[in-house]
Amino acid sequence: MARNRRSTDQERYLLLKGMLRERRREVQEKLRSLRETLPVEAAVVRDSEEQSVDDFVTEVDMALMQMKSETLSKIDQAIARLEDGSYGLCQECDGEISAARLKALPFAHLCRACQEEAESTLRAAREAKAFARLQKELAHVTLRTPTGRR
Repeated sequence: MARNRRSTDQERYLLLKGMLRERRREVQEKLRSLRETLPVEAAVVRDSEEQSVDDFVTEVDMALMQMKSETLSKIDQAIARLEDGSYGLCQECDGEISAARLKALPFAHLCRACQEEAESTLRAAREAKAFARLQKELAHVTLRTPTGRR
């Protein structure tokens, strides 16, 4: 029975590692493709509209490249977790990450509940920061009545 368990664990390990490596290869290929399609600075004179569109497209491509690079890093971290035996365990609560979640997001490091809590905390922090910035801006505003009195 222990032999079957080790065999099943080894099969699962190989399957997961293959899946992660394939995903890594796909992301690397997309990243390479993005790099190749970046426009080379040409000495062509353009009007401001054309330049604005080109700048926007370049910014979008650069953002996509950054996202792909971050995804590669997450995949590498998932492969490391697979190697050390912690793959599939939530790094926050040590609970098991569901198979469906790992299938959809093979580099997930948090279970769904912990991910939702992390996103909620991040959202609350962003809202608090935006509110503080708004309060600071409004502190300098003087309200006046229609007659010009305060």
